Amino acid sequence: MQITLEAVEKVMEQTGVDYKAAKEALVKTDGDVDAAIKLISPDTKDISDDIKEMMDKLKKKVEEGNVDRIQIKKGDEVVFSVPVNVGIVGGLLGLAAAPWALIAGSVAAFGLGCRLEVVKKDGTTDEIK
Repeated sequence: MQITLEAVEKVMEQTGVDYKAAKEALVKTDGDVDAAIKLISPDTKDISDDIKEMMDKLKKKVEEGNVDRIQIKKGDEVVFSVPVNVGIVGGLLGLAAAPWALIAGSVAAFGLGCRLEVVKKDGTTDEIK
């Protein structure tokens, strides 16, 4: 069994994992790219399910009202911040999907070690877990 760089790159591209994880999956599947992708996919799905659950909690918190901003923090540093406005709350004219997708994408991109918080109008914050 020979595992080529092209096979590793394809697994990395399709799953978003690093080189080491892609190569390990290919070794376990005797170099079968499709099987390696399927082997990794359940782990990837779990992460997306966690993000979906977090976004549902965030939407519920925003719908309750009294939310001024949504921010993503890594440690004490704010790495992403977006104001809550009529478009994100009400979804007028069906435009609400874009801000939610942006927030979900940011959570996924910044990944582990980050916290999603809502900043209330009085300045207090609630972490979304």
